[in-house]
Amino acid sequence: VLVYEIHVYTGSKLGAETDSNVYINLIGTRGDAGKRKLHRSKNNNVKFQHGQMDIFCIKAVSLGDLEKVLISHDGTGPGNGWFLDKIVIKHNEGKEAQEVVFPCNRWLDEYQDDGRTQRELTAESKYFITQHRQQWRVQVQTDGDSPEPQECKRTLVIYGSKGKSDDLLLSPQNPGHVCFLPRATDEFIVETGDVGDVYKIRVSCDDMPGFEGWHLKSFHIQELHTKQELNFDCSCWLSLTRGDRELVKEFPAVGEDGKTLPVSKYVVSVHIGDRWGAETFANVWITLYGKRGDTGVRKLHTSLAKGRKFQRNKVDSFLVEAVSLGHLQKVVIQHDGEGYGAGMYLKMITVRESQDSDKEWVFPCCNWIDTHLGLCETACEILTIGKRLISSPKLPEINIQLSGLWIMDITGSDLNNEVNPIHLSFIFYGDLNHKELPLQITGKAIQIKDELTDIGSVYKVQVTGPHNKLKQPWHLDLLHMKHTSTNEEMYLAFDCWFNPNEDKCVELPALYADQEPLPVVEYSILLHTGDLKKADATGEAYLCIQGERSNSGKRWLNSRNSLITFARGQVDMFKIKAVYLGKLNQVLVGFKSPKKDDWFLEKIVIKEDIYPFSTHIFIHNNWINKRSKKDFVEVIIPFKETSDTSPLTKEFDMNSQGRWQMWVDCIYVPEDVPDIQVVIFGKKGKSSAQKVQNLNNNPFLLSVGDIGDITKVSFLLSGPRLGRGIKLQKLRLKDLDTKEDLGFCTEAQCLFGEDGSETVTELAAVRPDKTPLREVLYSISVHTGTLPASGTDAEVFITVFGEKGDSCRRRLRHSNFERGEVSRSELKAIDLGLLSQVLVEHSNVGYGAGWYLDQIIIHESGKTDGQYVFLCQQWLDSGVGDTQMKRMLR
Repeated sequence: VLVYEIHVYTGSKLGAETDSNVYINLIGTRGDAGKRKLHRSKNNNVKFQHGQMDIFCIKAVSLGDLEKVLISHDGTGPGNGWFLDKIVIKHNEGKEAQEVVFPCNRWLDEYQDDGRTQRELTAESKYFITQHRQQWRVQVQTDGDSPEPQECKRTLVIYGSKGKSDDLLLSPQNPGHVCFLPRATDEFIVETGDVGDVYKIRVSCDDMPGFEGWHLKSFHIQELHTKQELNFDCSCWLSLTRGDRELVKEFPAVGEDGKTLPVSKYVVSVHIGDRWGAETFANVWITLYGKRGDTGVRKLHTSLAKGRKFQRNKVDSFLVEAVSLGHLQKVVIQHDGEGYGAGMYLKMITVRESQDSDKEWVFPCCNWIDTHLGLCETACEILTIGKRLISSPKLPEINIQLSGLWIMDITGSDLNNEVNPIHLSFIFYGDLNHKELPLQITGKAIQIKDELTDIGSVYKVQVTGPHNKLKQPWHLDLLHMKHTSTNEEMYLAFDCWFNPNEDKCVELPALYADQEPLPVVEYSILLHTGDLKKADATGEAYLCIQGERSNSGKRWLNSRNSLITFARGQVDMFKIKAVYLGKLNQVLVGFKSPKKDDWFLEKIVIKEDIYPFSTHIFIHNNWINKRSKKDFVEVIIPFKETSDTSPLTKEFDMNSQGRWQMWVDCIYVPEDVPDIQVVIFGKKGKSSAQKVQNLNNNPFLLSVGDIGDITKVSFLLSGPRLGRGIKLQKLRLKDLDTKEDLGFCTEAQCLFGEDGSETVTELAAVRPDKTPLREVLYSISVHTGTLPASGTDAEVFITVFGEKGDSCRRRLRHSNFERGEVSRSELKAIDLGLLSQVLVEHSNVGYGAGWYLDQIIIHESGKTDGQYVFLCQQWLDSGVGDTQMKRMLR
């Protein structure tokens, strides 16, 4: 009887999770396991959630080589559809470990895909691992002042020279046994692959509601076969309210020399871009990766900066403690914000090794991390482009280098002594010119010195080659540049291989302190060969994209000593990465055919992966003529036109039913605050007025109806005026069906004015990459007629209507509505567009409340043109004429 460990990966699509009961049957060369229900996930409290991996174990007589899996669900529960990414099954038979991958990447949903809720999956790949499995005895000591244990998943990860373990769940061996009691020592047996020499462990607790924390005293682990023992003196809290307020801790192992790896408190800075809707209210997690392992997934919960986290054009810094990772290589950032607008526009991430460090690693993004925008994903992997100084040297600004040298250290992989030097070119681009330095690489490290005069301030470095035949691959690690006069310093992490039979061109932006680096952009190039007789051709080809800043360098479309065929009527796609070129001007294409083929190139389409994904078209519609076998024919194709894709790059999976959740977070709320109502305005109409259930950030439901894209929110005070305004900190709306998420600018915003004298407050909805409607101050002139007894002492109310909605009912503050007088008031509202009509009314309270209104004139304050005149010339009086006390003026 074998234990089959089943790893079930739920996809990251919108609505991928399921509450249904899921069943599986494993089929191998010796039979099947029968239909089994996947009961309880070993690693998660709630199974089959969005983007989650769940582990289940089933026992069965050996099935031989696994060939197929039948996976299904019963469609019960409110969210019964399920998007399954893949299933990975691991099991050991004898000394051999087997891992089989079954890809799915489809819905099991009666309303999506083909409507089926059962899939037969076929094994795509099998891995046979004969490595030694390790068993460890883990002893955990809890300190005496630790609280009584609560239900909380606690995990251990062991890192070694050959790799790391999975998350090892520290759960009791015997049912009913309570672990982690104060002063207790608990013992666990866990199994890992061969991790090699252990250099650190990571211990973590789940973020569970009401979890008071765990005071961990020590860890002792022993490998049962080799008897290797390791002691970790922890003496720390895993808690969000005590100690360092962290739920994850790492501890280095003591080496044979008695030394340990340093523990770093990395400062991770998240730079949100300056775009509408760039902010997010989502929870955000990050994982740092270096040459010495990773930090595991860490939640970014306490920012060192004041104010709300992850707001537009803001930088938030967080401390992430981990055993030193060495040279950083990449980060993975992810969030749980689901729906259009719930994500964020991330400019970049920077990481420094401590708060005292003078250098930081740079991870540029310049993209949306949103389910419907940009990458259309809620997780993003970002490679580093290098390291820079945190602040500029205290010297005059250096736009042009007048004196001094750049000292450049180039490091890479080692070269065999018998191998010839590698010939590469380093091209330094400045804002005035560029300079090429041909180099011979003879070993692991080389240093060059050059003034780089007359090129201005360097903004990118390009490396091309090899210009000779290689016998072995060579890896370029890092270019370290330091200027002897200005002390300007940067580390460019190229991290790329130069291989035999390959012509390469790579480039990175310069990294200056206090300057945003130019983004590295992936350009997708589509070559359209014409649908004409003999339009196709075979040969060698390259291209070079020219932009307003510089060019991409020569990029080969075929490998050295091989040819490429452009078939008639076919579109061939290539991708290159280059430092942002700015506005594209032209493309140079080089082609040579040994058979003297003519090639009819119709056009070239180039797409940028930097938001908003511009598409550039270059029309050629001509032949690239044949020449001698030795010569390349070069043609320059000028730019024709550019188009931008819609900001919304992914359609919603379902229609809105008009059910929205609202969050309103306020401070300085009076105890006896009267009822506040809210009206939601959209492009197709507005909702009814509904009560605001609370002002303390607890969500409540609004029934909005089919009003189209929401444009603004109006808060109405239905009771007496307030003594002072209510400070609004946060306002958020989320569609329960489409998951669309809307934010609102709440900076310096008070409901009903700072002095509480207003009855309406309006806020414009903020959508990603769309400028919200502006706030307008309208000047209102009310002309009372000259007939006897025309004036009134009643309160006068007005509602202004325009093409973009209405102002809601407002009380005019000016109370001097006397015969023949002009009363002037101001009304602040979200832009109503072209005005169409005005509803005017009065309270009919007081002696002689009747009123003869001549006209109302409205214009935007500060503007002399664009007046709107609304004639009335009638009584608003319960005892005169038609006895109406409200009139609609057009």
